[in-house]
Amino acid sequence: MKILQINGSARSEAGNSTRIARDIVARLQAENPQAEVVERDLARAPAPVIDETALGALFTPAEQRTPEQAARVAASDALIAEVQAADVIVLGVPMYNFGISTQLKNWIDAIARVGVTFRYTENGPEGLLGGKKVFVAFARGGRYRGTPADTQTPYLQTLFGFLGITDVRFIYAEGLNMGEEAVKQGFAEAEADIAAALS
Repeated sequence: MKILQINGSARSEAGNSTRIARDIVARLQAENPQAEVVERDLARAPAPVIDETALGALFTPAEQRTPEQAARVAASDALIAEVQAADVIVLGVPMYNFGISTQLKNWIDAIARVGVTFRYTENGPEGLLGGKKVFVAFARGGRYRGTPADTQTPYLQTLFGFLGITDVRFIYAEGLNMGEEAVKQGFAEAEADIAAALS
């Protein structure tokens, strides 16, 4: 088993979502001692931003790219290769202003590439990353699970489905800014979600 852990917190190792993601990976490793783990911290090794220069590079035929354009595409290619090689992806996802972090959005924009991780057909889009399993570790200051304010869950469900990944399991640690007892409850609920997701 190859596990790819993606830490999406701007706080790097100090992020609560990173802590939960590591808990999931540790449980996976306990069940699969030979598992290979690749950990990418997007705060310390950020994914490249999609901007005009990047789009110019991506839409220029490979043989016509400048060295700078080739390097830019190679940076995204490396991120895609990590995803393609993984059997399991574990995402640490904080909630910032009801959305995902900039760090994580840049990673998503890098790995969602037409003709590589999805394609358009006569019958509509087709994901090309099927057969993988994703665990999403949410960390939130308030409590939003199952409410209209939770924009993250449907977004990530849609995104991974678009890429062909339908086995997506969500773990929630919520109320982490609501006092000591709420923090204990939030992490206890996350542990219960992990147990259920791995059962």
